[in-house]
Amino acid sequence: MQRLFRFVFALYGLLVFSISLLLVFPGYYLIFSTMGKKGPAIAHQFSRLWARVVFALLLIRVNVKGTEWIKPDQTYVFIGNHQSLLDIPLFAIACKNTIRFLAKEELTKIPVMGYVIRKVYVTVKRSDKSNRNKSKVALMNSLQEKISIFLCPEGTRNKTNEPLLEFRDGAFLLAIEAQVPIAFITVMNTKELLPPTRLDQLSPGILHGIWNESIPTLGMTESDMPALKERVHNEMLKNIQHFKQHGNF
Repeated sequence: MQRLFRFVFALYGLLVFSISLLLVFPGYYLIFSTMGKKGPAIAHQFSRLWARVVFALLLIRVNVKGTEWIKPDQTYVFIGNHQSLLDIPLFAIACKNTIRFLAKEELTKIPVMGYVIRKVYVTVKRSDKSNRNKSKVALMNSLQEKISIFLCPEGTRNKTNEPLLEFRDGAFLLAIEAQVPIAFITVMNTKELLPPTRLDQLSPGILHGIWNESIPTLGMTESDMPALKERVHNEMLKNIQHFKQHGNF
């Protein structure tokens, strides 16, 4: 019975997302057609509102702590663990700073959604080295424009039983090269509400996230990258272990 409920609820969730996307599309088109340089900041706040409405309709609540560590006028390389399709709207809600996500280029082929992704995200075709280099340049340009970026250093959704996958180097090298701080959020419960391998199983509930104090990279060089990556990985593991023991951050 519970699995049937989650299946029906997943169909409802797909309907909510699809209809809401059609409704917000004119808003994105208007923003990027008329707002010029202000477009990314306005689009991000628009995305946050959209995510909140969708979560409300899905009876999903968001509990994020540690927002006091994030300075609204600071440019960051943001990172977070990745468990579920619910992570991206959760990241948007949790982050007031204007951000650009990194997304797979294949997603730009989705009707309607593809337009939003091309405008709001930086895309990458991972199988193409030349395209990966162009994406890195686009990410660096975004940071130079004072627009933060958001990356998932695990590289993909974590479909294993391990709390975290091994982190890739890219986000940390980028932060060091740009000399901007790393800010990281640990999210929990997203895969419990929407498993990464069972998109037909959705349920209402509470999503939790916590920001740690950001880590400055000023003065760091590439040789400092392994230690920086390990530090962030360990801190996120501690957050996950704490949540499992106490049920909250």
